[in-house]
Amino acid sequence: MFFKDMKNNYNEDDLIKIAALLIHAAKIDENYSNQEENIIKETLVEIGANKDHLERILKNAKEIEKNTNQILDFTKKVKNMNQQNKIMIIESLWKIIYSNKEADMYETNLMRRLAGLLYIDNKIMGDIKEKIKKENS
Repeated sequence: MFFKDMKNNYNEDDLIKIAALLIHAAKIDENYSNQEENIIKETLVEIGANKDHLERILKNAKEIEKNTNQILDFTKKVKNMNQQNKIMIIESLWKIIYSNKEADMYETNLMRRLAGLLYIDNKIMGDIKEKIKKENS
């Protein structure tokens, strides 16, 4: 991640929703791996989560993600982040997707939807995708 100094004061509910979005991306291909969970944990710490609370945040996020089929609630917090933090979350999403070296049609569809929901320019989205794809090839 390239915004090491971008700690923010998100409350635990915010972090749970952000984690739920990341978990949703990790589970969309029906293959939720330890590598993906580690990317999620790193991202949460990067945005200011206390390491001692990670397991509770993840447990709650998994429960919320499992019980909803709407990503809009998860994206609200990310949509209101500053542009740099949004980009960091998008990078994490692409890292999760390419952690198994490929993106399936459900994952790429999710990212197209998220680009619109999060107001991320298509060129920026494409540049991030290519950067992460190259790092994972």
